[in-house]
Amino acid sequence: MKFEDVCKLQQKKYRETLGHFLVEGEHLVQELERAAITQPALRASELYVTHAQSAKTYPFTTHVVTTRQMEKLSETRSPQGIVAVVPQIEASPPQPNERAVCLYEIQDPGNFGNILRTFAWFGGYRCLLLGNCVDPLNAKVVRASMGAIFHVPVEIDVSVDSIQARYPRIALLHTEGESITSSHFRSFDAYLFGNEARGVPTPVTDALDVIPFVIQGRGAIESLNVATAVNISVYELSRQEPVHHR
Repeated sequence: MKFEDVCKLQQKKYRETLGHFLVEGEHLVQELERAAITQPALRASELYVTHAQSAKTYPFTTHVVTTRQMEKLSETRSPQGIVAVVPQIEASPPQPNERAVCLYEIQDPGNFGNILRTFAWFGGYRCLLLGNCVDPLNAKVVRASMGAIFHVPVEIDVSVDSIQARYPRIALLHTEGESITSSHFRSFDAYLFGNEARGVPTPVTDALDVIPFVIQGRGAIESLNVATAVNISVYELSRQEPVHHR
């Protein structure tokens, strides 16, 4: 890929057209290396490094660029001198006992990256994006995920109609309902969380067979940040032995 095209990968339309995305920073490149061990498609990644980074050995085709060129590639104020061009790969097929979490119109890249990091920490989670969600390959998402983007299967542009056929029983995180501490909470096929400001609209919940659950609190505020709600729920699901799903 030409250097000029690599620079264009900062924009979503070019990521989609060229089928690649950018990963910046030494920690994220290390996570990419780890993921490439079990995901052969990632071994086609290429690195762009400055001379300060060129003495290190990486298992990818490596190009040395000037500091000025690195500034064109970087989306951070203080470039670390290393950027990877990574091929987009499809989410792996669902696995036995894997839990599915559906996110409806999640918009904040920091929230989504945080959620992916939690999924990767606990393991065994699949993420499905419904509606107009943030691009999972957005640079801010990738950074916030701390490399979890390589370890969590993410399905994009999933239709609401297809969800019910795949997951007959869906738990909805809501402002009221049964507590997530109930053992009943662990028995569902999928877990649905909504947009940061609007939640999941009624037409969507009406189209699905959902059961509402709530994270009970004692404070004065109305609701939790969606990333916090997902993280608490995943922890609750992970406290007990996994339930065998259909």
